[in-house]
Amino acid sequence: MLSGGRVGLRARHDEDIPVLYAELYEDVPGQARALGTPWRPIAPGSANGQFVVDDTNPHVNHFSVVELDGGALVGTAALWGIDVHNRSAHVGLGLLPAARGKGYSTDVVSVLCHYGFVVRGLQRLQVETLSDNVAMLRAAERNGFVREGELRSSAWVMGTFMNQVLLGLLAHEWQPDAQG
Repeated sequence: MLSGGRVGLRARHDEDIPVLYAELYEDVPGQARALGTPWRPIAPGSANGQFVVDDTNPHVNHFSVVELDGGALVGTAALWGIDVHNRSAHVGLGLLPAARGKGYSTDVVSVLCHYGFVVRGLQRLQVETLSDNVAMLRAAERNGFVREGELRSSAWVMGTFMNQVLLGLLAHEWQPDAQG
């Protein structure tokens, strides 16, 4: 397990999947904002569910996020779009509703940065998020990510176009203890 100050990132366990499905996937407005594709119904236990991990895919590393104090599941995190040639990846996370607003996002992003830069030897990490996702913007910026641009009306979310913000962090810019 990779540990931060308050959370750990570990492999996805089978018992995590029903919780993530019920609390994250079945939240249609939340998933429509997070997926970047239209939400579609997927039966619980489906082999095609987004929380089922394919350990053979070299372009994504999925984690379950757990509290260090007690081990309770609080969400999911991933490095995705991993490009080994250009040594880059994208950062993503989703916290269960009860875990939001507790500062876990900043810690999750920090641990993903450690994993990406130290463990995987990547050069660049990137975040794309909706412009009104204050929690993700704050978590990324507290970890040193820099706003590189805003893509106007680039995301179709539940009947309206929204802007997306692009943030990046390079390995030499990363300061592991710089969370603010």
